[in-house]
Amino acid sequence: MLHYEIQNDSCDTIAFLHGIGGTLRYWKARVQPLAPNHRLIFVDLLGYGNSPKPWTTYTVARHVEEVHQVLNEHGPLTIAGHSFGAIIALAFAVRYPSLVKRLVLISLPYFGNKEGAMRYFRNSRPADRYVMTNIAFAAFACIMTRRVLRWLLPYVLRDMPREVVEDLVQHTWRSYTSSVWDGIYRHDLHADIENLNPNYPVLFLHGELDKTAPLSGIRQLMANHPNSELHILPGGDHHPLLRNPEWCIQAIESYLLSGIGFDHELV
Repeated sequence: MLHYEIQNDSCDTIAFLHGIGGTLRYWKARVQPLAPNHRLIFVDLLGYGNSPKPWTTYTVARHVEEVHQVLNEHGPLTIAGHSFGAIIALAFAVRYPSLVKRLVLISLPYFGNKEGAMRYFRNSRPADRYVMTNIAFAAFACIMTRRVLRWLLPYVLRDMPREVVEDLVQHTWRSYTSSVWDGIYRHDLHADIENLNPNYPVLFLHGELDKTAPLSGIRQLMANHPNSELHILPGGDHHPLLRNPEWCIQAIESYLLSGIGFDHELV
């Protein structure tokens, strides 16, 4: 069973799924303004944080089934996902539509296919060019970070909250590389958005200058799902919640207060 935490006992529930390299602490301190009116469920994905880290293939399907064991008694609910967590949230809604009434997808990475992702990162920053296109180098970098550089990270990544930086080593090289190659590169997000009921409301939050998940990919996905809206953080990178939590919370609160949600009784 995945590690998770629940706050409050409201009838309106929001579940939060972190991205690769993250843990539930990515969200916890920053979404507290939502706590007075919502039950908050924070989940450590399989292979991350305090959840089990088995030697397995970390496909989107495997992640979805693990998350289902946590959320199956709490729906229908809102799922908010960041980056890889947004991929899991979307796939979860396709697989278990009766459990989800709306989606909040932050910094969702979409490249079309594996070849598109490789092509994109080969023209990216040097660090991303090597880590995101070579699985052996990615595994080596992960091992070095966990065993050698972990104590230096808070001093190098000064623009990130300390608990988020500390948790960057709370995974294994297997859970990291397989989540990227099997979970992002080999997963068909286009099929997910096409298979999602067109009445499902989807809120996209994205940084204007996101170099990890290009904004152009979101626009492509939105063209296949009319019941979606996009909020863009000016000058924002891959972490809108960390750079401007007030902006993110305001967008989410407005979305929730609008009453938009999928009515399962009409299905």
